Amino acid sequence: MQQFEHIYTSPIGRIKIVADTDCIHALNFIEDTELASNSDGKESPAVIHQCIDELIDYFNGNRTQFTVPIHQTGTDFQQKVWKELYEVPFAKTMSYAELAKKLGDHKVIRAAASANGKNKIAIIVPCHRIIGSDRNLTGYAWGLARKKWLLQHEFRIGLGVQTLFA
Repeated sequence: MQQFEHIYTSPIGRIKIVADTDCIHALNFIEDTELASNSDGKESPAVIHQCIDELIDYFNGNRTQFTVPIHQTGTDFQQKVWKELYEVPFAKTMSYAELAKKLGDHKVIRAAASANGKNKIAIIVPCHRIIGSDRNLTGYAWGLARKKWLLQHEFRIGLGVQTLFA
């Protein structure tokens, strides 16, 4: 199946969107030093336009849930973790320990954290909403500054909280 790429410039950096004609497969922050452009000559499918529209709404504070179709490949365990991540509500957080408990075994905390880190669909599959058991920010594939920004954005929109995670 043909893959399409598009670069969207968000308030916290450039995001590479990878999709086929039916769904989004990856949404990853890229650094400015990474060469990427939208001039590959292919017309972007409607799903990419939908994704960009939903991201714009999210960053403008007008969207708390995404409806764009997504699909990422992974093991059965990773799929379970990503499903749990997808269900963490806007402006809420969950610890890695709570995530492991929701998966049915508190001993899978490291495996759950690893699967969380392998999520390829940033923001839409909100791995940024998973924090340390001590309620501090820990680990984010695209940098703690972005994780902090995303959480503060959601808490400001969802709860009216102005400052979180000093």
